[in-house]
Amino acid sequence: MAGGDSPAETKKGSSKTSKNTKDSSKESTLKQKSPAEFFAENKNIAGFDNPGKSLYTTVRELVENALDSSESISELPEVEVTIEEIGKSKFNSMIGLIDRERVDTKLYDDYETDKAREKRLVKEARASEIQAKNLASGKKNKEPGVSKVLKARGEASYYKVTCKDNGKGMPHDDIPNMFGRVLSGTKYGLKQTRGKFGLGAKMALIWSKMSTGLPIEISSSMKSQNYVTFCRLDIDIHRNIPHIHLHEKKANKEKWHGAEIQVVIEGNWTTYRSKILHYMRQMAVITPYAQFLFRFISETPEKNVTVKFTRRTDVMPPIPIETKHHPSSVDLLLIKRLVTDTSKKTLLQFLQNEFVNINKNLAARLIGEMGPDFSPGMAVKSVTSQQMVRIHQLFRQAKFDDPSGDCLSPAGEYNLRLGIIKELHPDMVATHSGSAQVFEGHPFIVEAGVSVGGRDVKQGINIFRFANRIPLLFEQGGDVVTRTALKRINWNSYKINQTQDKIGVFVSIVSTKIPFKGTGKEYIGDDISEIATAVKSAIQQCCIQLKSKIVKRLQAREQQERKRSLSRYIPDATGAVYEVLKQMTEEHTKKRKRYKEEETAMLEKVSKLIITKETLKEKLAEHVEQVDYEMALEYATQSGVSEEPRENIYLQQLNPNHSNFIDLQSPTFVFRLIL
Repeated sequence: MAGGDSPAETKKGSSKTSKNTKDSSKESTLKQKSPAEFFAENKNIAGFDNPGKSLYTTVRELVENALDSSESISELPEVEVTIEEIGKSKFNSMIGLIDRERVDTKLYDDYETDKAREKRLVKEARASEIQAKNLASGKKNKEPGVSKVLKARGEASYYKVTCKDNGKGMPHDDIPNMFGRVLSGTKYGLKQTRGKFGLGAKMALIWSKMSTGLPIEISSSMKSQNYVTFCRLDIDIHRNIPHIHLHEKKANKEKWHGAEIQVVIEGNWTTYRSKILHYMRQMAVITPYAQFLFRFISETPEKNVTVKFTRRTDVMPPIPIETKHHPSSVDLLLIKRLVTDTSKKTLLQFLQNEFVNINKNLAARLIGEMGPDFSPGMAVKSVTSQQMVRIHQLFRQAKFDDPSGDCLSPAGEYNLRLGIIKELHPDMVATHSGSAQVFEGHPFIVEAGVSVGGRDVKQGINIFRFANRIPLLFEQGGDVVTRTALKRINWNSYKINQTQDKIGVFVSIVSTKIPFKGTGKEYIGDDISEIATAVKSAIQQCCIQLKSKIVKRLQAREQQERKRSLSRYIPDATGAVYEVLKQMTEEHTKKRKRYKEEETAMLEKVSKLIITKETLKEKLAEHVEQVDYEMALEYATQSGVSEEPRENIYLQQLNPNHSNFIDLQSPTFVFRLIL
């Protein structure tokens, strides 16, 4: 068949085409991941980089949830955190495994050959010999190196983490989804929140599922409920749904309200012990109205740790308020979602009610600027994608009033100052709370405190960072607070020695959107000029206050030095004056020289021993004391303090039954009037 294909070739080509179609069909098959599966595979994003960091992050998430729960009902928080070490035998019994001795020791990762053991022992003996020689000669020994005997990779450490609070509690039917479904919760509105990802205890459950396979246990009761909900569940990671083991109601005989969460995870207490304790201490600084009890229970009782951070005030910050979006902060996707979700009918009502700082008059002006295709009465649901782009463009170009900071809830100068004094016991402290400012349409407030001296504070600059009232402990180097404190503040100009003084720099930033950097959201970038300027200004205001105190303290010290110097010369001056008086008395007695009447009377007292060397010494000491007292009184008057010495006192918590009162607050004290 000229110019055509043979039947065989046609069949072969047809078969090949069919095969290619099947292959392409297989290649084009799409796979989906659930949110839980995504975070399980990328757990480092949520702070679960390794077992030690996972233990720290679990504690942090549970504590912050507990504080949010208590504050949501204006209850003074009481949070108990317990980390219990679980040995291998106990863990195996929890999951139903029987301990088994090793049979083939060479199979294990920590197996050590005879040659390797001999080499290690020789090296250790040599190191011990060198240390003994150094000790005998008075030389300082280096820190001993880590032993080469490795712990087997399979020998993980397990811990039971329990967190109990006196908060709001959770509705019985909502508990499974609140813990077993990722990206579902109550904190996704636009407001100041402690959380970073909205995962909370869900990520701890995912880590528990990955490392131990054990479920999480939740006990919860709401106020005025006569029952306690108990729920044991884990999560189906691939389907992102809870797997409920037990969900029941128990009698609430103690009338308790709050939540108790218990989860067993793989962790590393040894490497992250200091981080967890630092976190608890800094949380006590920024929330002095809360009471924390932290316990670590080890298999070895000598290693147990119990730390209690006592409440020092019952003044709580206001509850953060959910707010609407500022026009300059929205993007195209958000505009589309707001249009889809709005209950308003017309475009005018939509602009007026779904955004802050757009009143009816401004909304009408904006619609007029959008073009002839827009009208105030047009149905908002009929807005096309192209028209949404026009709205977005106008929002980016138009001028709007800045949003207010009324929706924010900073710690407050009083609480920040009290927290610093309570935990660090500094010699001096100054605090400052800035006014609300704006970046990219989001309001923010910067509060700062600077302390000098204190307990457990190292020499130099010690930086404490807080974002939405939670401590930031990692990736400090790139943070705006660190760079500002180290590079942009001239400490010497404020009479503060940057290297020798014990300086504490505390900066708390609250906002509806914290501009975190990095996947772990552990630091705030230095590239937002509005925040960098506000941080520098807040620290400088604290330094100005401290400079005034330091200068007055230096003046008082100089006065003391002058008094000490004068007192040192009293004996010599007294002796010299008395010798002169004796000589004058002799001359007067022999009538060699005449003196005035007043001088004659004084010389007679000298001759009659009414005035002696000792009386002169006493009078001169009294004069020095009087001059010093007058100078000290003048200093105290200028400083605005009383003559009497002062000491720090803490008022006891008021009876919670007193509910009728008025608070009059200032940066340094709270006066409560009971009605």
